[in-house]
Amino acid sequence: MLFKDIIAQNEVKDHLIQMVNQNRLSHALLLLGKEGSGALPLAIAFANYVSLFSTGNDAAEPAPSLFGNEPVSSEKTEHTTWAEADAWLQKQTTYSKIAGMVHPDIHFSYPVIPRKAGDKPVSTDYITEWREFVQQYPYGNAYDWLQFIGAENKQGNITAYECTDIIRKLNLKSFESNFKILLMWLPEYLGNEGNKLLKLIEEPPPNTLFLLVAENESLILPTILSRTQLVKIPALQASEIQAALQQRAAVSPDQARQISLVSEGNYHEALQLLQHTGEDWQSMLREWLNAIIRTGPVAQVKWVEEISRQGREKQKQFLRYFNHLLEQSIRLQIMPEPGNQLPDAEKDFAERLNKIAALSQHQLIIEELDKAVYYIERNANAKMLFHALTIKLYHIISLKEAVEIK
Repeated sequence: MLFKDIIAQNEVKDHLIQMVNQNRLSHALLLLGKEGSGALPLAIAFANYVSLFSTGNDAAEPAPSLFGNEPVSSEKTEHTTWAEADAWLQKQTTYSKIAGMVHPDIHFSYPVIPRKAGDKPVSTDYITEWREFVQQYPYGNAYDWLQFIGAENKQGNITAYECTDIIRKLNLKSFESNFKILLMWLPEYLGNEGNKLLKLIEEPPPNTLFLLVAENESLILPTILSRTQLVKIPALQASEIQAALQQRAAVSPDQARQISLVSEGNYHEALQLLQHTGEDWQSMLREWLNAIIRTGPVAQVKWVEEISRQGREKQKQFLRYFNHLLEQSIRLQIMPEPGNQLPDAEKDFAERLNKIAALSQHQLIIEELDKAVYYIERNANAKMLFHALTIKLYHIISLKEAVEIK
């Protein structure tokens, strides 16, 4: 994994490079970015860079400290941009090891499940699957990973056994690099057993680097959070997602533009939407709204039965598409001019939504849709959820005169 493999985030990439060059690198970094921002591939690229950079340009050359304890050798190659770092990395004799994710001094930790009852799972049990997953789905999320390893409805965890294994590995002598690196993906899955790592994070063995990659700061143990240096990874711009879809997925400019607007800075979401481009979300939404405000309970029950037969991912995509249209409706009311950039079909639908609900009602509906997505991700019963959501939307919309959505 190289820096060029990560979509945009050029400022963050250069910032990380400069932290190394200027000896400002903490022993523990927390890369915090929402799903689809590229925090995981960015952390892997950075771990690769640190691992080879710390070895020096010549294997016999003593490596400098990255933490400011010793001055950097004047003969050390310095890189001012991530592009220079990538070019340098590819020239190194051990590049093939980091490219294959088999470097012996870079360790990975991530949520896992027991393969069978009574197992004490650790990340290394799934290292083959992990390498395949990162290569195929670098922007994948926790759900993708757990399905990739056959978790189905099981909950993944970073267990106490994993913490013990981390302590063991990081107390070993490094093999090739002068630094041992532990990259932990989603420390949110680390419960109170994570306190076993506190002493190691606060007083690590010499030349040890922790890289934590998280999406939700509030779910990380405060004791661990306080011992890390925060690096925020911003959400992607719509234009960056559009360009990535065109270049990486060979999507047409018009389709890439529409998907980028709905994905809200989440490239993972954009890829999911791309898989469902054949879905007629507008027709499904039109039928639902007419059942809510016009045709009544029989039509509502029929619609709920249909949506309940869809998979969780499709249900989430549908609700997020509805959210997107509501947000466009709000923009049309507040800033009419940008609305001219919307595709005609979306603009027309957004204008019709403004006829059935005021701004305050739009906001209430958005909140309910966000809650529904949250519960779907946690295996809520689809029929119960959509029945309840239908009733809530009816009460929210009922203050306005019933208008048929055509």
